[in-house]
Amino acid sequence: MLFDLLRPAIFALDPERAHGLTVAALKTMPAAPKPVPGALACDVAGLTFPNPIGLAAGFDKNGEVPDAMLGLGFGSVEVGSITPRPQEGNPKPRLFRLAEDRAVINRMGFNNRGGEEAAARLSARKHRGGIVGINVGANKDSADRVVDYAAMTHLMAPLASYLAINISSPNTPGLRALQDEGALVGLIEGVMEARAEVCRDEADTPPVFLKVAPDLETADIDAIARIALDTGLGALIVSNTTIARPDLASRHREETGGLSGAPLRELALQRVRDFREATGGAIPLVGVGGIASAEDAWARIRAGASLVQLYSALVYEGPGLARRIVRDLETLMRRDGFASIAEAIGSE
Repeated sequence: MLFDLLRPAIFALDPERAHGLTVAALKTMPAAPKPVPGALACDVAGLTFPNPIGLAAGFDKNGEVPDAMLGLGFGSVEVGSITPRPQEGNPKPRLFRLAEDRAVINRMGFNNRGGEEAAARLSARKHRGGIVGINVGANKDSADRVVDYAAMTHLMAPLASYLAINISSPNTPGLRALQDEGALVGLIEGVMEARAEVCRDEADTPPVFLKVAPDLETADIDAIARIALDTGLGALIVSNTTIARPDLASRHREETGGLSGAPLRELALQRVRDFREATGGAIPLVGVGGIASAEDAWARIRAGASLVQLYSALVYEGPGLARRIVRDLETLMRRDGFASIAEAIGSE
């Protein structure tokens, strides 16, 4: 495979530079057909996903290549995180490959070119279709982060298939405090009010997803589940990167930031189970963290996820990963006697 031949050269580059070159290359690709609903199609929050394999936020921070990624077989693409004002993020180096662990540590800090630029680009591509979620965040130096999320909702709700509220990145100081019960209710209410102000037609109103951290206590999970149900969220994205450090082999294992990739797999899988139990299956879950194969995706679906997302695995598996997972996932579904993804959700 071409990626296997190129990987040594790619890994010789600084990870952030390699990622920038990847995005630049994707921008030059001719348009490829987007996935169409087939045997793996699933309905979540009023949207029909052609397959349950999504690209997680963080890969396309500025909404530059969603159509190229849909063309690689992803059933959905989540761009961002995008903040109201441009920001540089944290000092470099801030992205580390842990090749021995098939993992990544990042402390990017919501680096992006700001909401206005991304909105112009996403507005220009909206007629192309495909499910493109927009992940929104708050500026690091914001005096009122709830105001930032409301402002981003005003800007992005008319352009998004769904909005993802990111309050779980470990790389913006104090951001995870918005997962606390009182703060979270106020935040979601502010987002919902902002959405209602710019989306008058129910058909054009995107559902709101909430992205949570894996590093939660049982009481936190129960509170978030209750709030999600009470406020009418469309789904919970479970989960972001972890600040935990399991047994790692790489020399970068002590770097600060969020850990993703294979070492996150079991924790993220357990959090899907936890949220499935806490919500009674009454709200869709998007499983994220350590997914690198159809078997990983299938385990997350059987644990209770309606959809899954991946990103770090692309670093090690290459651009053909989404198509391989979709192909193999249908085989697993048929093997286990299910006629649809919906039948399999939570079936473990």
